[in-house]
Amino acid sequence: MKFGYLLANAGPFATADGSVALGRAAEAAGFESVWTVEHVVVPDGYESTYPYSSTGRMPGAEHVDIDDPLVWLTWVAAHTEHLVLGTGIVILPQRNPAILAKEAATLDVLSGGRLRLGVGVGWLAEEFDALGVPFEKRGARTEEYIAAMRALWRDDKASFDGAFVSFADCISKPKPIRGAVPIIVGGHSDVSARRAGRFGDGFYPGKGDDDRLAALIAMMRESAEQADRDPDTIEITVHAPANLADDPIAAVEPLAAMGVDRILVPPMTFDPAAIAEVLGVFGSQVITEFGA
Repeated sequence: MKFGYLLANAGPFATADGSVALGRAAEAAGFESVWTVEHVVVPDGYESTYPYSSTGRMPGAEHVDIDDPLVWLTWVAAHTEHLVLGTGIVILPQRNPAILAKEAATLDVLSGGRLRLGVGVGWLAEEFDALGVPFEKRGARTEEYIAAMRALWRDDKASFDGAFVSFADCISKPKPIRGAVPIIVGGHSDVSARRAGRFGDGFYPGKGDDDRLAALIAMMRESAEQADRDPDTIEITVHAPANLADDPIAAVEPLAAMGVDRILVPPMTFDPAAIAEVLGVFGSQVITEFGA
């Protein structure tokens, strides 16, 4: 089982020194990866419902620094050696796919192939409005953007003709280390699970108890098989269960039985001066249990 550290680019770890402290501490403690979040803007007084909290509001989001995920990961990549760099997630339909393909390939090359591009459709309608991007059809836009980016990574002269993006004979270099940046499809809905099966190198269901996760993973696998893809090649990433630190074996065993590959751990301290000690304890007490 691999362990990642979530919400890495927020709050005090959005600073130059804080981000380096977190990245180095995670690497030293045995974490496989760090994962960022994204909001370009958070409109004051938004009314959209945040789906990952019972309050429907993002915890402190209007008042907390959130660095651009790819810029933050580039800075951390320069100060670490083997830490995997994940976006959890980039709001794909808000971005120009050709520009994002270039940025992602550049970071992948500079980091030696360490980038994992987690993508999602977004939920904050007011943010889409502020950016001048339609909130409607964002799922279809996301799927098309994935295909467009892969064409730019794959082909020497890439062409693509879709409903939302079109280009012909375009050269985009550098190319990612392995020919493409792995794309992790995020989301907790049935639609997201099926999208991951059709398009994803990975699946990141954002929430759910064991029964719900099992159902989503089953949908992803069925969708992959229907698309003539091998579901065993789709990496599964989930949030850490509440009992992970108290009873790691009991917490991880049911997830492993579902085929989960990676567990993302939420922030354990917001003090950059304490991060090395806190993550070190978690590494010695939890990560080493699984030989990571």
